[in-house]
Amino acid sequence: MKVAGEPSFRDSVDLMFNRAVRLMDLSPGLEEKIRVCNSTYTVRFGVRLRGKIETFTGYRSVHSEHMEPVKGGIRYAMAVNQDEVEALAALMTYKCALVEAPFGGSKGGLCIDPRQWDDHELEQITRRFAYELIKRDLIHPAQNVPAPDMGTGEREMAWIADQYARMNTTDINAKACVTGKPPHAGGIQGRVEATGRGVQYALREFFRHREDVAMARLSGGLEGKRVIVQGLGNVGYHAAKFLSEEDGCKIVAVIERDGAILNDKGLDIEDLRQWMVGHQGLVAGYPGGTHVEGGAAVLEEPCDILIPAALEGVIHKENAPRIKAPLIIEAANGPITFGADEILRQKGVVIIPDMYANAGGVTVSYFEWVKNLSHIRFGRMQRRAEEARSRLLVEELERLSSDKGLGWSLADDFKERFLQGSDELALVRSGLDDTMRTAYQAMREVWHGRNDVEDLRVAAYLVSIGRVAAAYRSKGL
Repeated sequence: MKVAGEPSFRDSVDLMFNRAVRLMDLSPGLEEKIRVCNSTYTVRFGVRLRGKIETFTGYRSVHSEHMEPVKGGIRYAMAVNQDEVEALAALMTYKCALVEAPFGGSKGGLCIDPRQWDDHELEQITRRFAYELIKRDLIHPAQNVPAPDMGTGEREMAWIADQYARMNTTDINAKACVTGKPPHAGGIQGRVEATGRGVQYALREFFRHREDVAMARLSGGLEGKRVIVQGLGNVGYHAAKFLSEEDGCKIVAVIERDGAILNDKGLDIEDLRQWMVGHQGLVAGYPGGTHVEGGAAVLEEPCDILIPAALEGVIHKENAPRIKAPLIIEAANGPITFGADEILRQKGVVIIPDMYANAGGVTVSYFEWVKNLSHIRFGRMQRRAEEARSRLLVEELERLSSDKGLGWSLADDFKERFLQGSDELALVRSGLDDTMRTAYQAMREVWHGRNDVEDLRVAAYLVSIGRVAAAYRSKGL
């Protein structure tokens, strides 16, 4: 939503960048080099559909090549434009630096409503878009690696990977040209859930620090916390599902495009999701809660944690004064405008910023890229060795108990869990958890260690810009 008098999404990213670099000792030339977008390619291509030629416009923007390949999703939406793609590419640069994924930042988009086309038509459009990018090395395992974003998923990534392989028949690393593929097509277990899982791990890490929780005027852990989720797409669905099923949160409202569903006792997220699948993605009529037509107003309802997980700019300077949540975690990219950020900070709201909160997707994409380059699934070499070593320990403990007459034994469920070697999914979740913890601690050290840093967003920018600057300096800039 664009509000009069507020900067655009791209300008908001630049303004937030400027807030951080004022606190850094960067030369003006290096500051400008990091801020600007290196290049944006615009493509207009035709596809014969339904008896006539349809022309589509797409973009691929590269923000920073301080590390290569560059990384960033491809989104399908009618609102896609050059400014949005460049802003998202900049966020990808900072996001990758923050979580120490060795990529530069990129982003792509296609102006299209995917709901208007059937599967075969979408495949034709996707393959032609991919062709236009591949022939210019804007999709390449060593130079530019896309991933899913809003409006795209595993299916589109599989089409792109196949198109690249058709055009590069001798490239042994062809599958690494794109991430977010289905597991049977070179993907990795846990990628679909990764961004939502990352939101869960980010909140878990935040709640491990009592001082930080107190700054958000909250106490205790995640158990029982009242949560409002805006957007039940891939990210919002997984975040809400994991938080409610594994951490004991109560999802008291879900906001969607046709309104919101409220239930003070907590919504069954899986049940709601299944309802939406059978009702064209709508929530109206869902029997497990009360439907409210004005979904945007529900952002202002009292809750402990607000999770905007859909579009940018949903919290702006007009509704920010009425936001009651003491803690907001940005599961979407740029859901809080620059003007709203100022208002919320003055109110004492703690914001866990997007470049950290939704970095789970690029983190697991990094794991998938490494898997594709190594040509072996994670866990294949060591899983059974882990099981054998654990079994030796369990058998020795049981032997000692029997020989010494101690009269105790290990519970069957403990043995089952202890003896289980780590498969690919377990290793992916472990790597993601470690990444989210380490990145939060890096931000927190700056947040609490410097008197001139007011909030986590500036801390995140300081950490990430510092790492990008160090990479450029090492190249001689």
